[in-house]
Amino acid sequence: MPPGSEMFGKDFMEEVDAEFCLKNGYMAALELRSVNLQSPRNNRAHHTQEMGLKRLIVRRGQPFTVQLHFNRPFHSGTDHITFVAETGPAPTELSGTRVTFSLTQAQQGNVWSASEFTMDSNSLSVSLRTPANALIGSYTLTIEISQGQGSVTRPVGTFILLFNPWSAEDDVYLPSEILLQEYIMMDYGFVYKGHERFITSWPWNYGQFEEGIIDICFEILNKSLYFLENPSKDYSQRNDVVYICRVVSAMINSNDDNGVLQGNWGEDYSLGVSPLQWNGSVAILRQWSARGGQPVKYGQCWVFAAVMCTVMRCLGVPTRVVSNFRSAHNVDGNLTIDTYYDRNAEMLSTQKRDKIWNFHVWNECWMIRKDLPPGYNGWQVLDPTPQQTSSGLFCCGPASVKAIREGEVHMPYDTPFVYAEVNADEVIWLFRDGQVQEILAHNSNSIGKKISTKMVGSDQCQDITSFYKYPEGSPEERSVFMKASRKMLDSRRASSPFLDLLESGRVRDQPAQLQLYLARSPAWGQDLLLKLHARRVPNRAHARGPLRLVVRFCAQALLHMGGSQEPLWRQIVHLNLDFGEETQWPLLLPYNNFRNKLTDEKLIRVSGIAEVEGTGRSILVLKDISLEPPHLSIQVSGRAEVGKALRVHVILTNTQTSPLSHCTMVLEGSGLIHGQIANELGTLVAGHTIQIHLDLYPFKAGPRQLQVLISSNEVKEIKGYKDIFVAAARPS
Repeated sequence: MPPGSEMFGKDFMEEVDAEFCLKNGYMAALELRSVNLQSPRNNRAHHTQEMGLKRLIVRRGQPFTVQLHFNRPFHSGTDHITFVAETGPAPTELSGTRVTFSLTQAQQGNVWSASEFTMDSNSLSVSLRTPANALIGSYTLTIEISQGQGSVTRPVGTFILLFNPWSAEDDVYLPSEILLQEYIMMDYGFVYKGHERFITSWPWNYGQFEEGIIDICFEILNKSLYFLENPSKDYSQRNDVVYICRVVSAMINSNDDNGVLQGNWGEDYSLGVSPLQWNGSVAILRQWSARGGQPVKYGQCWVFAAVMCTVMRCLGVPTRVVSNFRSAHNVDGNLTIDTYYDRNAEMLSTQKRDKIWNFHVWNECWMIRKDLPPGYNGWQVLDPTPQQTSSGLFCCGPASVKAIREGEVHMPYDTPFVYAEVNADEVIWLFRDGQVQEILAHNSNSIGKKISTKMVGSDQCQDITSFYKYPEGSPEERSVFMKASRKMLDSRRASSPFLDLLESGRVRDQPAQLQLYLARSPAWGQDLLLKLHARRVPNRAHARGPLRLVVRFCAQALLHMGGSQEPLWRQIVHLNLDFGEETQWPLLLPYNNFRNKLTDEKLIRVSGIAEVEGTGRSILVLKDISLEPPHLSIQVSGRAEVGKALRVHVILTNTQTSPLSHCTMVLEGSGLIHGQIANELGTLVAGHTIQIHLDLYPFKAGPRQLQVLISSNEVKEIKGYKDIFVAAARPS
């Protein structure tokens, strides 16, 4: 050691020691002093900056740079360092959860590598690259520094590795920046609910970049039954997007495990939160994690799908939420859904699990399907709503949308079930004296209507039905249906007791046509006015004398899963129709009949069955009516800027004839609000308007969405949203 060196600090002296050793012909051992993972720079390059800049979050198949600071300059000819990356509870090279790779000057293809290094004094900048098929997850990175006959291991740091839809070598590669911004980077959107003729846009805060969400996503994987049964095997398959999708699909529901959400379709939510009262995924995921993985109460299909969208986008898989109106739940796989009415036009309950849901919501994830023949890549259906098991667990998919369209129902996973959801036939039966009397209708095009998702770069709804099937009634559609039917029905021809009766012939032409119309738009607090339009069909096959009809009407509130409640209104109309005659008959459904009897769906079905006197034949007429809740107005004053107060005005008018009691308001919006803001509003008198003014302090720049939910005892969900562009903070 040079004389007088005792007066200097330890780090300085180690530098001097190294220089002294070099001048005297030998070299000091290489020692790691510090590491700079360059998280801000790397995260921006890997499109993960929205998750934060403090820790390293990168995507597979794309290089990132770390800077190592040593006690002396690094000499590539004599110094040897090896990187070790590990993930999982017991990393092994055999399972792929532990990898070692040495520092080289040239990049080495689709493998773990450390290359393209540069030296500056005692610092070494290294470009690290992960293969495009690497396991996703949280990694620990260390280096082994060779010293004589042995080596010394030093920690470098930790990083999270995600799927990379920007990389052409990744199975989730999506070659469109516009689509990537929509299906990966967009942290809000819409779920479409209601009825095919009354589609409602339901704003949703996905919040995949909110603090802690990335950790909760991996917590979900680590609480799955696959992980609990065999952690090493589970981790070794986390490079496979098909596997990850199936695990997440099973874990969003809690039917088999401590999944995220518990389903409830019974309309009693006293032990939890109504599915209608969620604004987004963040509160659900945080509650699940905070309570140690106890399922959150409650969810229905749109909540399951929206939460899965959050998780998959967070992990790096392009994902969207899709709504299918009049969605078949065909458990027995016979491609037929049977519905029953009695002679009084009442829809009857049945013990059969086959139903037609008013709408059903699932996900589509974008990926290459290496397990399928060429041509079936792209969008794949994933459905986390627990409906039936797949390989022993309540999950569904991925099922190729292209395979569904082409009727290739033999392809994995769960393609027959999804095919039936959009293609099954509906058969409506008249039930009398304990048995079916006749077919009232056989509808081959009433299921799988208005399949919808959010339009790219817009708040509008996009109809994607043509992606799932050819035009209804076209030769291609019927050909595909027959192909799928043969594959699905050959082994179970006797599964429907009415199949032979159904195939014996088409429903006969009726001597009259009946249609129901709304005489005015339905509104909260008002009677419903309808008109029955009856027309005698001038057909030579029918008698030319007067036609006498006895039409019995029934109105029932519809349940989401296809059932109905007890009748809330009945009426009988007698009609006489001469040959070729048309007539109209007014119908009044009083508000008091349904005031407190509607379900969460706010849907009423008015059914009519006309008995044709003297023939023993019946004619069915149906009309579904959707009641829209009061309108919510949201306004902002001034320019939105990070860190500056933004004035928000929420305005609601009670258009009902009765008060809205116990009103509460919840606001949510990623980048605008940390968590949620909740306010008690009290009672809103009929005809009155309430105005709420409050200040928000945006903390993220860019396009944002504010979601507002007002609920009361009478109306559970009055939702609104406001798109807000937040400018970056001005330099001070």
